[in-house]
Amino acid sequence: MAAGARAKLLLVDDRRENLVALEAILQGLPVEPVTATGGEEALKRLLTDDFAAILLDAQMPGMDGFETAGHIKQRERTRHVPIIFLTAVDRDAHLAFRGYAAGAVDYITKPFDPWVLRAKVTVFVDLWVKNKQLGEHARTNRRREAERTQLLAAVDEAVALLGDASGSAEASAKALEALRRARLDT
Repeated sequence: MAAGARAKLLLVDDRRENLVALEAILQGLPVEPVTATGGEEALKRLLTDDFAAILLDAQMPGMDGFETAGHIKQRERTRHVPIIFLTAVDRDAHLAFRGYAAGAVDYITKPFDPWVLRAKVTVFVDLWVKNKQLGEHARTNRRREAERTQLLAAVDEAVALLGDASGSAEASAKALEALRRARLDT
C-alpha cells in the first residue's frame, strides 16, 4: 500500500442528506468516502474499487440494503468487506436479524452517536490497513523465497560442475559463470 494512501469507505443511502451527514461525521478520519444512492450503484462501485468497509442503509427503494448485502457477500472479490447497516427503522429485532443474516458485522439504528460510528469505522479501517500490509509482506516473502531457491539451484549446479571435472579450469569457469548468472537473476 502506498504511503499516505487512504482507505475507501462506501456510503450507501437513497437520501442525499444522509450521505452528506455521514461524510461530515467521518471528516478527519483517514478515509476517502465514496457515495452511492442505491444498491445497484453500490454494486457497480464495488466492481472497480477496494473498500475498507461499507455503511449501508437497510431501507431503500428498489434494491434494499439486505438484497444489496446479499449480492456483496456472494461475490468473491467483496465477500470479506465488512458491512455496517444503518437504519431509521425503530429497533426491530427481526430487521436486525435480517441484517446479520445478510452478512453485516453491525446494525445501527438512527439516531446514533457519531463518535460510536467513527470508532467502529476506525476499527475496520485499521484492520483493512493491516490486512493490506500483511499481503505486501507475503508477496515480498514469496519473491525472496523464489530468489533463494534460484540461488540454491545455481550453487547446486556449480558444485556439480566442479565435482565432475575434478578441479579443471574449464569446470571452475563454468561453475563461476553459473553463480554469476544466478546472482544477476536475483
